[in-house]
Amino acid sequence: MLSIKDFSEMTHLSAQTLRYYHAEGVLVPALVDEQTGYRSYTFDQIEQAMLISVLRQAGLGVKEVRRALGEPDAASALLREHTAHLQRRREEQDEAIRAAQELLETRPEPCSRRVPAMTVVSQPAPVTPPGRDRQEWDLTEAVLRAATEDLIEVVRSCGATPAGTPWRVLAPGTVFTKEGTFWLVQVPVLGEAAALAVLLPNAEVQEYGAGEELSITLPGRPSLAKYCTALGRLLAHPVDGVFPDLGRLRHLVHEDSVEFSVPLRRADH
Repeated sequence: MLSIKDFSEMTHLSAQTLRYYHAEGVLVPALVDEQTGYRSYTFDQIEQAMLISVLRQAGLGVKEVRRALGEPDAASALLREHTAHLQRRREEQDEAIRAAQELLETRPEPCSRRVPAMTVVSQPAPVTPPGRDRQEWDLTEAVLRAATEDLIEVVRSCGATPAGTPWRVLAPGTVFTKEGTFWLVQVPVLGEAAALAVLLPNAEVQEYGAGEELSITLPGRPSLAKYCTALGRLLAHPVDGVFPDLGRLRHLVHEDSVEFSVPLRRADH
């Protein structure tokens, strides 16, 4: 039998860690003296300790390690799942690093531009959470992306042609509630509204007139912080004789950035 001191030296696990693993049922001593509480291990348990250390170094939590040891047949699947999770986290971190670098180097600012007249197909998206935290915001984003892809497929199936980056807007009269938020997904298309309305009876088809917009593009994927930052920048940007119509704020999601555009209205209208 090996004392906890000897076992600790052989496995490079501290006595405190061994006691913790014992309490968690991950590495139970072969013998515990009832009177002194001293823990003893067998030489064969060194291999188990090595496996535990490798799994922990790979990033598995104690619960996952206990499951891997208790269900050897599931261990490989558990590692694959953990690897996929780490890959997603790494991709998110790489994206965040790129976005942070771009924000620090360029500090995006709003710019005004002339937007041509266009025909737009709109459809309500399913009710989604208000996005009070990262998890809710990601869920909302997934729902909106799926709704946008569905609308594009409907447009194409009817013989119409998308004519640019789709976007989403808050539906008129939307109120942020516990029940959710109402969004419209919109796709610009080629053709006249009257003709397209016949082809797309279950969607709203409108003509948008040409006008001036104020726009800002922030790198990285959408987030509540970027939404609030864009609102602040757009409202603070000086414009003469006009004001940003935030009720028609458009969110255009690109591959590596998100663009916020708002129509400019004359103050006397």
